[in-house]
Amino acid sequence: METLYLKRGEDRRLRAGHLWVFSNEVDVKRSPLTAFAPGQAVNVADAGERMLGTAYVNPASLIAARLVSRKPDTPLDADLLRARLIDALALRQRLFEHPFYRLCHSEGDWLPGLVIDRHGDHVVVQISTAGMDILLPALIDILTDLLHPASLLLDNDIPSRDLEGLTRGVAAPLGPVPDVVEVEENGLRYAVPLTRGQKTGWFYDQRDNRAALIPFAAGASVLDAFCYAGGFGALAVRHGARSVAFADASATALDFARRNAEAAAPHAEIDCLHGDALNILADLRRDGRRFDLVCLDPPAFIKRRKDARQGLEAYRRLNELGLDLVEPGGALMTCSCSHHLEAEALRGLAAKAAARRRVRLRLLRQGFQGPDHPIHPSMPETAYLKTFLFQVPA
Repeated sequence: METLYLKRGEDRRLRAGHLWVFSNEVDVKRSPLTAFAPGQAVNVADAGERMLGTAYVNPASLIAARLVSRKPDTPLDADLLRARLIDALALRQRLFEHPFYRLCHSEGDWLPGLVIDRHGDHVVVQISTAGMDILLPALIDILTDLLHPASLLLDNDIPSRDLEGLTRGVAAPLGPVPDVVEVEENGLRYAVPLTRGQKTGWFYDQRDNRAALIPFAAGASVLDAFCYAGGFGALAVRHGARSVAFADASATALDFARRNAEAAAPHAEIDCLHGDALNILADLRRDGRRFDLVCLDPPAFIKRRKDARQGLEAYRRLNELGLDLVEPGGALMTCSCSHHLEAEALRGLAAKAAARRRVRLRLLRQGFQGPDHPIHPSMPETAYLKTFLFQVPA
């Protein structure tokens, strides 16, 4: 195997456990990036030629290499891929009774560029790197052998592939994929759009955070903003909430949210509000509406570091609106999936909103992504989801 050499001093982050090598950290005089093919396996060495591990490389990407092993000469081949997926599957089977979970979470499972969600007999795969894309035929064989899925959807129409010089597309290598599947979570079954859905069909990362709202559900009026298929709201009405208002920009998402809430609690009052959720919340505040339980689960407002100022303003506005809609004695759950927004910043936004309104807040729970979305302890980039559950005392 050829060797990718780092500049002097650029090995510190890797020695601390990180898995990424950025293009400006490579000694291109000793190991020109243009000499490597996208996805090629390489050894990684520091300036003193001490080996740091094995990676796959992509000269076209800002992240020029991603480590797959701390040992040299250990490329990510079909055998290593199979061993890592067997290990990932064993963990999920230990954690969950039923096969509804994220099976592989990229760097969190030491398989950079690979995400796999398992919806019972149906599997969705996303590949975001050239090094993983090369292994696609082997991956399909391994998943077929391990899971015997009824369908497998390759949902590779994602922007991150552009950064790797990869084409986008959607494919079904094992045959037809259903438009709608059912997933099970917290004892409730949800219908979700598989071929027309967001991301990989369902957001399992919020499983534990949804369950945290159950004690507040009985008799409550609920607002589920950025609801997608109604994960929070449908669970709330199942556990006794008297009404739920869903808000989302997607008409398809609202259709599924209503469908799931009606199945969970046929006699609950359900309202679907279609449009920009921030504008909907502003309209609700203007109309004097209040709710016993408000859940704010927006998409990432800060996708890139340069979007930080604009995104922070969006989070500020959202949390102020959400707080204004909580009945005294009610609860507010605020979430962010932007890894560029630190948890303390999100907590601070809610605290400042309460201080400006002279409203008392109790922080009851700080949440994270579920254990089927494991965090690499040396990579803060993998700890993307943060949630806070507050009570607003009467």
